[in-house]
Amino acid sequence: MPNRSKTILVVDDERDLRETLAELLEMSGYRVAQAANGLAALELLAAAPMPGMVLLDKMMPVMDGYEFLLHVRDDPNYRELPVLMMTADSGFRAPPETLGLLYKPLDLDKLLRLVAQHCPLG
Repeated sequence: MPNRSKTILVVDDERDLRETLAELLEMSGYRVAQAANGLAALELLAAAPMPGMVLLDKMMPVMDGYEFLLHVRDDPNYRELPVLMMTADSGFRAPPETLGLLYKPLDLDKLLRLVAQHCPLG
């Protein structure tokens, strides 16, 4: 699926982390959309152009990252949307429907490399 935009959707209930990631990604040349939980992210997907990829936290209130992922993969419009999960749960393994998993605290250099690989700016 060709990326429709250079926007990264950051979905995490930790506002400070969302804002830090947004700032880092914007300084790297990306546009960033933010959502505090999976339900808000689904609403954003329905109302905005398709992002280039999603950075998705696993554990959130209202709708967690795994439930969001199931909704996205069930929708033919979003089935191919690149999703990179993040979690502090060291026992969690990346679902096969994702690009992979980053453990918190995040390795920001690795995160930027993965974003650039799956959502290139150039």
